[in-house]
Amino acid sequence: MKSAYFVVTHFAWLITWFIPVYAFFYLVYFLIGLPLRRQERARFFLDLIETGVRQGRGIEETVTSISQSRDETLGVRFHLLANYLTSGWQFIPAVEKVAGLLPPQMVAMLKVGEEIGDLKRVLPACRTLLKDGGSKIQSSYHYLIVLAFVLIPVTPAMFWMMTVFVVPKLNQLFADLLEVGPVPFPALFHGATAIAQIQLAVALVFYIGAIFYVGGPRMVSWLQAGLSIPNLDSLFYWVPWRRKRMQRDFAAMLAVLLDAEVPEDRAVLLAAECTSNQVIIGRARRIASSLREGIKLTEALEKMDDSGEFRWRLANAVRGGRNFFDALTGWLESLDARAFQQEQAAAQVITTLLVLVNGLMVTLFAVFVFGGISSIFEAAILW
Repeated sequence: MKSAYFVVTHFAWLITWFIPVYAFFYLVYFLIGLPLRRQERARFFLDLIETGVRQGRGIEETVTSISQSRDETLGVRFHLLANYLTSGWQFIPAVEKVAGLLPPQMVAMLKVGEEIGDLKRVLPACRTLLKDGGSKIQSSYHYLIVLAFVLIPVTPAMFWMMTVFVVPKLNQLFADLLEVGPVPFPALFHGATAIAQIQLAVALVFYIGAIFYVGGPRMVSWLQAGLSIPNLDSLFYWVPWRRKRMQRDFAAMLAVLLDAEVPEDRAVLLAAECTSNQVIIGRARRIASSLREGIKLTEALEKMDDSGEFRWRLANAVRGGRNFFDALTGWLESLDARAFQQEQAAAQVITTLLVLVNGLMVTLFAVFVFGGISSIFEAAILW
């Protein structure tokens, strides 16, 4: 009887702890996987569009016919889109109505494809958006998030408790034993406290970044539309790897539009809108004005391309009479690689600095404590 009671109580205790722990880790897994799920949802939708185009069927017909299978793996948003289409909505307005189905940049690209009357032509440019993550970058995000939610908040909190409760007691003890408190150590510890406060500020930045990571493009759109925060676009533009990806999206869509023989000034404006960034759009307007004044496209693009490589590749495509998108494929891949490299480097530098700062705070505390103990031993020897 006692053994059965022992087993039941320990099993109940195990379940009581297991369920919250499991729920916590599942929540972490769900939140971390959100960007990848968005990416796969967009990839699946593009595959459907491409399949329908190859079969000579319209997008509306393709979506509604697949939705009639009632397959739950397609997701609620896909079936909601099908309902809008069967209700008479056009494809692009219906996609814009279903929030979170596709990234804003991809919706803008599909809108351009519908405008030029050839959706299939913009699909390669849309697929470039699906290269913005991958498992390697996600692993670096995981590392950063672990630091943000475990290492960063815990260490300053413990340090604050030591400052408030432990250090005054130690100072009082050292003063009683040595008659004069160890003067250098409190000043040293105040420096460590300042470092802890800086680290708390860094933790706040990490939390904000994690919120944007989970919220995704839709959250940025809400902030810009509802709260009127235009400076977010400027902030995103000056993040090096994001700027590289914006340049990639602009170049890919510009090449597609030039291949479709869209007028250059119109092509530049449409390509800029596909980046969903007001800084790029503002520069594109200046480029379009220059084109209307008779300046060549390769010269006008100087406002968009600081390195000059984009203009050089575009000029080669013009001289060689080649397909613009094919001519720029190498440069688009180069931008992808540079963005990946910059993002990885930033992740590694930040995490390394955080570990070093934590080590510095522990070292300062150890110097304070062991310095006081050493002073006590020296005083005891003199007695």
